[in-house]
Amino acid sequence: MISLMVIIVRVEVKKVDKFGRIVLPADWRERALRDTNYVVILKKDNELRIFPLRRVDLRKYFDSIDLGVDAIGDWKEFEKSLVERGEK
Repeated sequence: MISLMVIIVRVEVKKVDKFGRIVLPADWRERALRDTNYVVILKKDNELRIFPLRRVDLRKYFDSIDLGVDAIGDWKEFEKSLVERGEK
């Protein structure tokens, strides 16, 4: 069985102004920057990669770890018990 993967790449030539700025394509901004105005720029040799900065909702991880206790009364004792468990 032969599996083919087709990747469509559009090439756009942009001018860099004297301040080093370029205009990101409008269709990419509409699709990738829906809920943010921030991007992450990865620099590697002579290459730049631009990704939208996404916020992660950490609330979905709340109560996802069972620490084996009902309540933490004394934080120092709790830390000590975690260290002791890790040494076993």
